[in-house]
Amino acid sequence: MGIKDLLGNSSFIMVLALILALIIGFPYRDMGSKIPLIVLAVMMTVSLSRISFSNLNPIKHKTSVLRALILGTLVASFIPLAASLFIDDPLYKAGLVFIGAAPFAASVVPLSFIMKGDVEHAARGTIIVYLLSIIYIPVIVKLFAGETVSILDVVGYVVILVLIPIILSRPVSRVKISTSSMQIFVNLCVAILIFVSVGSNKNIFESETSLLLIFMGIAVLRTFVLGLGLEYLEKKCGIAWEQRVPDVLMASYKNKGVAIALTMGLLPPAAAFPITASIIIEVCWVICMDRFLFTSKRREKEIRLESASTQSMDA
Repeated sequence: MGIKDLLGNSSFIMVLALILALIIGFPYRDMGSKIPLIVLAVMMTVSLSRISFSNLNPIKHKTSVLRALILGTLVASFIPLAASLFIDDPLYKAGLVFIGAAPFAASVVPLSFIMKGDVEHAARGTIIVYLLSIIYIPVIVKLFAGETVSILDVVGYVVILVLIPIILSRPVSRVKISTSSMQIFVNLCVAILIFVSVGSNKNIFESETSLLLIFMGIAVLRTFVLGLGLEYLEKKCGIAWEQRVPDVLMASYKNKGVAIALTMGLLPPAAAFPITASIIIEVCWVICMDRFLFTSKRREKEIRLESASTQSMDA
Protein backbone atom coordinates (compact mmCIF):
# COMPACT_ATOMS: atom_id res chain seq x y z
CA MET A 1 0.00 0.00 0.00
CA GLY A 2 1.49 3.34 -1.11
CA ILE A 3 1.47 6.74 0.60
CA LYS A 4 -1.42 7.90 -1.60
CA ASP A 5 -3.49 4.90 -0.54
CA LEU A 6 -2.77 5.58 3.14
CA LEU A 7 -3.67 9.27 2.78
CA GLY A 8 -6.93 8.24 1.12
CA ASN A 9 -7.82 5.87 3.97
CA SER A 10 -10.10 7.87 6.29
CA SER A 11 -9.92 5.45 9.21
CA PHE A 12 -6.12 5.28 9.12
CA ILE A 13 -5.70 9.06 8.95
CA MET A 14 -8.17 9.74 11.78
CA VAL A 15 -6.59 7.16 14.09
CA LEU A 16 -3.08 8.42 13.25
CA ALA A 17 -4.08 12.03 14.02
CA LEU A 18 -5.65 10.88 17.29
CA ILE A 19 -2.53 8.96 18.37
CA LEU A 20 -0.16 11.81 17.46
CA ALA A 21 -2.34 14.31 19.33
CA LEU A 22 -2.30 12.17 22.48
CA ILE A 23 1.48 11.72 22.26
CA ILE A 24 2.59 15.20 21.20
CA GLY A 25 -0.30 17.42 22.25
CA PHE A 26 -1.05 20.86 20.80
CA PRO A 27 0.63 23.58 22.90
CA TYR A 28 -0.35 26.60 20.78
CA ARG A 29 -3.53 27.53 22.64
CA ASP A 30 -3.81 30.96 20.97
CA MET A 31 -4.03 29.30 17.56
CA GLY A 32 -6.29 26.49 18.73
CA SER A 33 -9.47 28.52 18.25
CA LYS A 34 -8.53 29.90 14.81
CA ILE A 35 -7.15 26.85 13.02
CA PRO A 36 -10.36 24.72 13.20
CA LEU A 37 -12.44 27.64 11.92
CA ILE A 38 -10.23 28.26 8.88
CA VAL A 39 -9.67 24.59 8.06
CA LEU A 40 -13.34 23.65 8.34
CA ALA A 41 -14.54 26.64 6.29
CA VAL A 42 -12.20 25.63 3.46
CA MET A 43 -13.09 21.93 3.77
CA MET A 44 -16.83 22.66 3.76
CA THR A 45 -16.48 24.86 0.67
CA VAL A 46 -14.66 22.17 -1.29
CA SER A 47 -16.83 19.30 0.00
CA LEU A 48 -20.12 21.05 -0.80
CA SER A 49 -18.80 21.95 -4.27
CA ARG A 50 -19.03 18.26 -5.19
CA ILE A 51 -22.78 18.18 -4.43
CA SER A 52 -25.21 19.26 -7.15
CA PHE A 53 -27.84 21.85 -6.27
CA SER A 54 -30.15 20.55 -9.00
CA ASN A 55 -33.32 18.59 -8.28
CA LEU A 56 -33.75 20.18 -4.83
CA ASN A 57 -37.44 21.14 -5.09
CA PRO A 58 -38.74 20.36 -1.56
CA ILE A 59 -42.35 20.21 -2.79
CA LYS A 60 -41.65 17.72 -5.57
CA HIS A 61 -39.48 15.60 -3.26
CA LYS A 62 -41.29 16.28 0.00
CA THR A 63 -40.99 12.71 1.33
CA SER A 64 -37.23 12.65 0.78
CA VAL A 65 -36.78 16.10 2.34
CA LEU A 66 -38.99 15.23 5.31
CA ARG A 67 -37.04 12.02 5.98
CA ALA A 68 -33.75 13.91 5.89
CA LEU A 69 -35.03 16.60 8.25
CA ILE A 70 -36.50 14.16 10.78
CA LEU A 71 -33.53 11.78 10.77
CA GLY A 72 -30.79 14.38 10.39
CA THR A 73 -32.05 16.86 12.98
CA LEU A 74 -34.59 15.39 15.43
CA VAL A 75 -33.44 11.76 15.61
CA ALA A 76 -29.70 12.44 15.30
CA SER A 77 -29.78 15.21 17.90
CA PHE A 78 -31.89 13.52 20.57
CA ILE A 79 -29.24 11.40 22.36
CA PRO A 80 -26.48 14.05 22.80
CA LEU A 81 -29.01 16.75 23.75
CA ALA A 82 -30.73 14.44 26.25
CA ALA A 83 -27.34 13.46 27.69
CA SER A 84 -26.39 17.14 28.10
CA LEU A 85 -29.24 17.55 30.59
CA PHE A 86 -27.42 15.22 33.01
CA ILE A 87 -24.03 16.99 32.79
CA ASP A 88 -23.33 19.66 35.41
CA ASP A 89 -20.09 21.10 34.03
CA PRO A 90 -21.12 23.97 31.69
CA LEU A 91 -18.24 23.41 29.24
CA TYR A 92 -18.81 19.67 28.83
CA LYS A 93 -22.54 20.30 28.63
CA ALA A 94 -21.97 22.83 25.83
CA GLY A 95 -19.77 20.32 24.00
CA LEU A 96 -22.60 17.78 23.94
CA VAL A 97 -25.03 20.48 22.83
CA PHE A 98 -22.80 21.37 19.88
CA ILE A 99 -22.67 17.68 18.89
CA GLY A 100 -26.46 17.62 18.94
CA ALA A 101 -26.75 20.89 17.03
CA ALA A 102 -24.26 19.95 14.29
CA PRO A 103 -25.75 18.60 11.05
CA PHE A 104 -24.79 15.19 9.71
CA ALA A 105 -21.47 14.93 7.88
CA ALA A 106 -21.27 16.12 4.27
CA SER A 107 -19.47 12.82 3.57
CA VAL A 108 -22.90 11.15 3.79
CA VAL A 109 -23.06 11.68 0.01
CA PRO A 110 -19.84 9.86 -1.01
CA LEU A 111 -20.43 7.19 1.65
CA SER A 112 -23.93 6.58 0.23
CA PHE A 113 -22.33 6.07 -3.20
CA ILE A 114 -19.73 3.63 -1.80
CA MET A 115 -22.39 1.64 0.07
CA LYS A 116 -24.78 1.56 -2.94
CA GLY A 117 -27.34 3.90 -1.38
CA ASP A 118 -29.58 6.56 -2.94
CA VAL A 119 -27.02 9.30 -3.69
CA GLU A 120 -29.64 11.74 -5.00
CA HIS A 121 -31.60 11.51 -1.74
CA ALA A 122 -28.37 11.91 0.26
CA ALA A 123 -27.31 14.99 -1.73
CA ARG A 124 -30.74 16.60 -1.56
CA GLY A 125 -30.98 15.98 2.17
CA THR A 126 -27.48 17.35 2.77
CA ILE A 127 -28.12 20.67 1.03
CA ILE A 128 -31.56 21.19 2.62
CA VAL A 129 -30.36 20.31 6.13
CA TYR A 130 -27.24 22.48 5.83
CA LEU A 131 -29.30 25.45 4.67
CA LEU A 132 -31.70 25.02 7.59
CA SER A 133 -28.82 24.49 10.03
CA ILE A 134 -28.05 28.19 9.68
CA ILE A 135 -31.25 28.72 11.67
CA TYR A 136 -31.57 25.65 13.87
CA ILE A 137 -27.99 25.51 15.23
CA PRO A 138 -28.34 28.88 17.05
CA VAL A 139 -31.84 27.90 18.23
CA ILE A 140 -30.67 24.59 19.74
CA VAL A 141 -27.66 26.24 21.39
CA LYS A 142 -29.91 28.97 22.82
CA LEU A 143 -32.32 26.41 24.28
CA PHE A 144 -29.74 24.04 25.77
CA ALA A 145 -26.63 26.17 26.43
CA GLY A 146 -27.76 29.77 26.18
CA GLU A 147 -26.21 30.71 29.51
CA THR A 148 -22.75 29.49 28.48
CA VAL A 149 -22.47 30.74 24.90
CA SER A 150 -23.22 34.08 23.24
CA ILE A 151 -25.90 33.39 20.63
CA LEU A 152 -24.75 36.29 18.44
CA ASP A 153 -21.30 34.71 18.33
CA VAL A 154 -22.87 31.36 17.42
CA VAL A 155 -24.77 32.98 14.53
CA GLY A 156 -21.56 34.60 13.30
CA TYR A 157 -19.66 31.31 13.37
CA VAL A 158 -22.49 29.42 11.64
CA VAL A 159 -22.46 32.01 8.85
CA ILE A 160 -18.69 31.50 8.43
CA LEU A 161 -18.84 27.70 8.65
CA VAL A 162 -22.04 26.97 6.71
CA LEU A 163 -23.55 29.88 4.78
CA ILE A 164 -20.36 31.29 3.23
CA PRO A 165 -19.07 27.81 2.20
CA ILE A 166 -22.45 27.04 0.56
CA ILE A 167 -22.21 30.27 -1.46
CA LEU A 168 -18.53 29.85 -2.37
CA SER A 169 -19.02 26.18 -3.27
CA ARG A 170 -20.88 27.10 -6.46
CA PRO A 171 -17.95 28.68 -8.35
CA VAL A 172 -15.61 26.04 -6.89
CA SER A 173 -17.89 23.32 -8.34
CA ARG A 174 -16.53 24.23 -11.80
CA VAL A 175 -13.06 23.07 -10.77
CA LYS A 176 -12.35 19.45 -11.62
CA ILE A 177 -11.06 17.44 -8.65
CA SER A 178 -10.45 13.70 -8.86
CA THR A 179 -12.17 11.46 -6.33
CA SER A 180 -8.85 10.32 -4.86
CA SER A 181 -7.54 13.89 -4.52
CA MET A 182 -10.80 14.94 -2.90
CA GLN A 183 -10.59 12.08 -0.40
CA ILE A 184 -7.00 12.93 0.53
CA PHE A 185 -7.84 16.63 0.92
CA VAL A 186 -10.81 15.94 3.21
CA ASN A 187 -8.83 13.38 5.24
CA LEU A 188 -5.99 15.85 5.84
CA CYS A 189 -8.43 18.57 6.90
CA VAL A 190 -10.13 16.18 9.32
CA ALA A 191 -6.71 15.11 10.62
CA ILE A 192 -5.82 18.73 11.41
CA LEU A 193 -9.13 19.22 13.24
CA ILE A 194 -8.61 16.07 15.30
CA PHE A 195 -4.97 16.87 16.07
CA VAL A 196 -5.73 20.42 17.25
CA SER A 197 -8.84 19.55 19.28
CA VAL A 198 -7.51 16.37 20.89
CA GLY A 199 -4.03 17.81 21.37
CA SER A 200 -5.48 20.84 23.15
CA ASN A 201 -7.23 18.44 25.56
CA LYS A 202 -4.32 16.01 26.03
CA ASN A 203 -4.20 16.60 29.79
CA ILE A 204 -7.94 15.92 30.15
CA PHE A 205 -7.64 12.63 28.24
CA GLU A 206 -4.92 11.58 30.67
CA SER A 207 -6.69 12.65 33.88
CA GLU A 208 -10.45 12.26 33.27
CA THR A 209 -10.74 8.55 32.51
CA SER A 210 -14.26 8.20 33.91
CA LEU A 211 -15.54 11.15 31.86
CA LEU A 212 -13.80 9.77 28.78
CA LEU A 213 -15.70 6.49 29.17
CA ILE A 214 -18.98 8.34 29.73
CA PHE A 215 -18.61 10.42 26.57
CA MET A 216 -17.51 7.36 24.59
CA GLY A 217 -20.61 5.56 25.90
CA ILE A 218 -22.82 8.41 24.68
CA ALA A 219 -21.08 8.15 21.30
CA VAL A 220 -21.82 4.40 21.15
CA LEU A 221 -25.50 5.14 21.75
CA ARG A 222 -25.73 7.77 19.00
CA THR A 223 -23.79 5.70 16.45
CA PHE A 224 -23.94 1.92 16.90
CA VAL A 225 -27.16 1.62 18.90
CA LEU A 226 -29.10 4.25 16.94
CA GLY A 227 -27.71 3.23 13.55
CA LEU A 228 -28.18 -0.52 13.96
CA GLY A 229 -31.61 -0.01 15.53
CA LEU A 230 -32.78 2.21 12.67
CA GLU A 231 -31.44 -0.18 10.03
CA TYR A 232 -33.23 -3.11 11.70
CA LEU A 233 -36.55 -1.24 11.95
CA GLU A 234 -36.43 0.05 8.38
CA LYS A 235 -35.57 -3.39 7.02
CA LYS A 236 -38.47 -4.90 9.00
CA CYS A 237 -40.76 -2.26 7.48
CA GLY A 238 -39.67 -3.26 3.97
CA ILE A 239 -37.68 -0.13 3.20
CA ALA A 240 -35.25 -0.74 0.35
CA TRP A 241 -31.47 -0.96 0.79
CA GLU A 242 -30.91 2.19 -1.29
CA GLN A 243 -33.08 4.19 1.13
CA ARG A 244 -31.72 2.63 4.33
CA VAL A 245 -28.09 3.52 3.60
CA PRO A 246 -28.47 7.34 3.55
CA ASP A 247 -31.11 7.20 6.30
CA VAL A 248 -28.73 5.43 8.70
CA LEU A 249 -25.86 7.74 7.76
CA MET A 250 -27.96 10.87 8.31
CA ALA A 251 -29.15 9.69 11.71
CA SER A 252 -25.85 8.37 13.09
CA TYR A 253 -22.89 10.17 11.48
CA LYS A 254 -22.49 13.73 12.77
CA ASN A 255 -20.30 16.49 11.34
CA LYS A 256 -17.68 16.53 14.08
CA GLY A 257 -15.79 19.28 12.29
CA VAL A 258 -18.63 21.77 12.73
CA ALA A 259 -18.99 20.83 16.40
CA ILE A 260 -15.23 21.10 17.01
CA ALA A 261 -14.87 24.43 15.20
CA LEU A 262 -17.79 25.95 17.10
CA THR A 263 -16.62 24.80 20.53
CA MET A 264 -12.94 25.66 19.95
CA GLY A 265 -13.86 29.06 18.57
CA LEU A 266 -16.45 30.06 21.15
CA LEU A 267 -15.33 28.32 24.35
CA PRO A 268 -12.19 27.09 26.16
CA PRO A 269 -10.61 23.92 24.65
CA ALA A 270 -12.12 21.68 27.36
CA ALA A 271 -15.56 22.13 25.76
CA ALA A 272 -14.39 20.04 22.81
CA PHE A 273 -13.61 17.04 25.05
CA PRO A 274 -17.04 15.34 24.63
CA ILE A 275 -16.58 15.59 20.85
CA THR A 276 -12.97 14.44 20.64
CA ALA A 277 -13.66 11.61 23.09
CA SER A 278 -16.11 10.16 20.57
CA ILE A 279 -13.77 10.16 17.56
CA ILE A 280 -12.53 6.57 17.98
CA ILE A 281 -16.16 5.40 18.25
CA GLU A 282 -17.06 7.27 15.04
CA VAL A 283 -14.13 5.64 13.24
CA CYS A 284 -15.23 2.18 14.39
CA TRP A 285 -18.82 2.91 13.33
CA VAL A 286 -17.83 3.89 9.77
CA ILE A 287 -15.70 0.74 9.49
CA CYS A 288 -18.64 -1.33 10.79
CA MET A 289 -21.01 0.13 8.18
CA ASP A 290 -18.55 -0.30 5.32
CA ARG A 291 -17.23 -3.78 6.22
CA PHE A 292 -20.25 -5.46 7.83
CA LEU A 293 -23.57 -3.58 7.70
CA PHE A 294 -23.72 -2.28 4.12
CA THR A 295 -21.49 -4.67 2.19
CA SER A 296 -22.03 -5.67 -1.45
CA LYS A 297 -22.32 -9.32 -0.39
CA ARG A 298 -25.13 -8.54 2.07
CA ARG A 299 -26.89 -6.39 -0.53
CA GLU A 300 -26.74 -9.14 -3.17
CA LYS A 301 -28.12 -11.67 -0.68
CA GLU A 302 -30.98 -9.33 0.15
CA ILE A 303 -31.79 -8.82 -3.53
CA ARG A 304 -31.82 -12.61 -4.11
CA LEU A 305 -34.20 -13.15 -1.19
CA GLU A 306 -36.51 -10.38 -2.42
CA SER A 307 -36.47 -11.85 -5.92
CA ALA A 308 -37.25 -15.35 -4.62
CA SER A 309 -40.07 -13.98 -2.48
CA THR A 310 -41.57 -12.15 -5.46
CA GLN A 311 -41.39 -15.26 -7.66
CA SER A 312 -43.09 -17.41 -5.01
CA MET A 313 -45.90 -14.86 -4.68
CA ASP A 314 -46.39 -14.78 -8.47
CA ALA A 315 -46.55 -18.58 -8.52
